[in-house]
Amino acid sequence: MSVERLKILFIVPGSGDAFYCGNCFRDSLHAHALRRAGHDVTVMPLYLPLKDISFSGDTPLFFPAVSLFVAQKYFVKKKMPGWMEKLLNSDFALNMAASFSGTTSSAGLEDMTLSMITGEGGVFRRQAAPLIKYVKEQEQPDVIHISSSLIIGVAKAIRQEMPHIPVVCSLQDEEIWIDCLNKADADAAWKGIADNSRYVDRFVASSRFYRQAVEKRLPSLKDIGVVYPGVEIEKYASDEYPDRPVIGFFYRMNEADGADILAEAFVKLKRENRVAGLRLRIGGGYTSQDKPFLKRVSRILKPYAADVERFDTYSLRQHADFYRGISAISVPLRFEEGTGLYLCEAFAAGRPAVEPDTGSFREITGDAGILYSPNSPDMLAEAIAELFTAKGRWDECRKNALKLAESRYNETVQAEALYAIYAGVES
Repeated sequence: MSVERLKILFIVPGSGDAFYCGNCFRDSLHAHALRRAGHDVTVMPLYLPLKDISFSGDTPLFFPAVSLFVAQKYFVKKKMPGWMEKLLNSDFALNMAASFSGTTSSAGLEDMTLSMITGEGGVFRRQAAPLIKYVKEQEQPDVIHISSSLIIGVAKAIRQEMPHIPVVCSLQDEEIWIDCLNKADADAAWKGIADNSRYVDRFVASSRFYRQAVEKRLPSLKDIGVVYPGVEIEKYASDEYPDRPVIGFFYRMNEADGADILAEAFVKLKRENRVAGLRLRIGGGYTSQDKPFLKRVSRILKPYAADVERFDTYSLRQHADFYRGISAISVPLRFEEGTGLYLCEAFAAGRPAVEPDTGSFREITGDAGILYSPNSPDMLAEAIAELFTAKGRWDECRKNALKLAESRYNETVQAEALYAIYAGVES
């Protein structure tokens, strides 16, 4: 396939870089893969700055989180004083906001959520104006790719001013945020996404599972593409494995992501001595609101703390090293996730998975691991024991993981799939 070099503008919400954010990392993989394929990619952050050296913003910050929140609360009908806006957009204020970022609840953010989806209201229009001016004067991209339908109002604002630029929108786990709203606001949010879908040329999901989930919620969205995440396999590849079995958790360390389920399963296996020498490695970062949960996890693990390694800092640069230090990955989520990117990474390193049979896990894992049900510590413990003690099972899953990484979850395949989407909306 002949590949034309494209100029692509990625518009992505920042999360503060304190933890493994699935959507943020997916955006990072997209941008990295396209750059390695020779395309000109500009990353435009919203809300909070992207500061990690592995995925940093290329433009000024737009819709800065603190002033946007205050404006939605107190300055709906009039412009915020310039001195106040400057103070709220300072590095100090944004760094403070980043330290408290990562909420999984939209409580208290209803107005901001709906304005970013509908693209309506004085606050939204005032915030959108400098973004549109920047794109007109500085960028003029061939394609604009927005990270989530939760910011589809930005697509509306852009297309109303620049109808000639095609827009692609990613879809992943929107319901986790929207379903925390009260019913009236949640209904308004889904309706807003459906209404503004006319400003998007193509939607892209990260799994067939999530495409089907979106089609049930929003039947008006048609022809949703599927682009699996892809990683730089050479960066993760390792022929060396720990000399003792190590089960790893690498995602945000909170209750929704099930770190406590894995902790209880680990303690059960250690107490029963089911897997000789078993160790646990936990990483992925957390926020201040996760600290009480982590104290509970520490209490669970206390009898076998000597066999547990926990990383309390997080950066994108840690990913490859983390997987090299484990034998298998397990992130027993309590919700149905569109795609577990940690699985794509683990498979690139030849590390199989042990996951609950929910959401996209069956599709993403294939024969590269063991699925279990229900999602309880007891069933997880059984699955881990099977992986490590059934003759040849771990090695078989390891080989299948490497095959899946090469054929589906590598950045070359990802870049080609994204290019096909972009070329389709350009023509």
